[in-house]
Amino acid sequence: MNENEIAKIVYESGEKVHRALGPGLLESAYENCLQYELINQGLHVEKQIALPLTYEEIKMDAGYRVDLFIEKKFIVEIKSLEALNDVHLAQILTYLRLSKCKLGFLINFNTNLFKHGVRRVINGYL
Repeated sequence: MNENEIAKIVYESGEKVHRALGPGLLESAYENCLQYELINQGLHVEKQIALPLTYEEIKMDAGYRVDLFIEKKFIVEIKSLEALNDVHLAQILTYLRLSKCKLGFLINFNTNLFKHGVRRVINGYL
């Protein structure tokens, strides 16, 4: 399964979760429900995966954690905020670069319409 096929499933599953729960909950609620939906779609999903930082050939645990790591090739960073800003985009771009993944979603569930809270993010460093 390629990244675009995963993205379609993640989007549809996220939309289902948003319709069921609505905005205003904690990120962990959306994270758990989205993980459940994706697993039910047959995807391999890891939650809160530590992402090491490599500096001069040394791997360091810098405390980075990926919300959802899907099929070892797609990252989902979940937020429940008033608005996304540049630091949130920088966060997922860093995660994509460190993991060498090509594609991910930055999802803010605190929106009236799900589509307004989804950002497709491409790793331009590959």
